[in-house]
Amino acid sequence: MAYKKILIAVDSSEYSMKAAKKGLELAHQLGAKAALLFVIEKSKAFGNVDAGITHEQALIVLKKEAEQTLDELAEMYNGNELMKFMPEGNPEEDILKNAQNWKANLLVLGTHGRTGLKHLLMGSVAERVMRHSDIPVMMVS
Repeated sequence: MAYKKILIAVDSSEYSMKAAKKGLELAHQLGAKAALLFVIEKSKAFGNVDAGITHEQALIVLKKEAEQTLDELAEMYNGNELMKFMPEGNPEEDILKNAQNWKANLLVLGTHGRTGLKHLLMGSVAERVMRHSDIPVMMVS
């Protein structure tokens, strides 16, 4: 199967940076279109009433972090067109939804490499995406 559209899901972790690098290299080698996706988790936008920080202000900080990450990663790319997506919501759901909407035929994700009890308790967005994806998923650790 020829991969023509590669969606690379990232966050600001070192694991997703490695995944982005591999995904962008692959897109360049194949002459495929690439897209970077950073899901802004609304549930992580914690306000602090005592410090005068609202939920909305915390969300703005998360959006800026996402934009900076996407911009940094985009600088690494020297291939064709590069799309950037920044939905707000649930990573697992939004990765799958964006892959379908953009008609990606390969998903690239970083994995934290957790094992044992830690993995069992914390789960993995990458693992859940892999289990529910209709398209191939490349995991990078």
